[in-house]
Amino acid sequence: MRMKLMFFATAVLVLRVAGAQAPTVDHLTQAELIEKAQALTANTHVPVGAASAKLKEYPNHFTMISLRDKDGGAEIHQEYSDLFFVLRGKATLLSGDDLQDSRTASPGEIRGTSVKNGTSMLLNQGDFVHIPAGVAHQLLIANGESFIYFVVKVKEK
Repeated sequence: MRMKLMFFATAVLVLRVAGAQAPTVDHLTQAELIEKAQALTANTHVPVGAASAKLKEYPNHFTMISLRDKDGGAEIHQEYSDLFFVLRGKATLLSGDDLQDSRTASPGEIRGTSVKNGTSMLLNQGDFVHIPAGVAHQLLIANGESFIYFVVKVKEK
């Protein structure tokens, strides 16, 4: 009986391993990411001035590419932190606690018109930013600028 149980457990393990897909390494160059961002503007369903697309989902995070030609609204992600990698352009990031005219857009996502009394920082090509879950933030884009950034959203809570 014990031998049968060991055989069964081994068979289940072998089947699981055989059926499981091996983890893969994902690689996108800066040029490929910029190309993906610029392709977003060809989509006629995208609002003028801003576009983003989810690239890939993982167990506790996902990646996106985003392009902005105008200011974004203020937002808070209650469960996800944002990691921004600036690929092209410059923008001002406002962050803080005071979200004006806030409303719940979807579960865990709060939107507002602006971040008041926040910290302002200039973002340039090559910069990295970590915005923890629960922190209000907003991107402001200078007239005529195009801002492209790679985003990793990490589930914190």
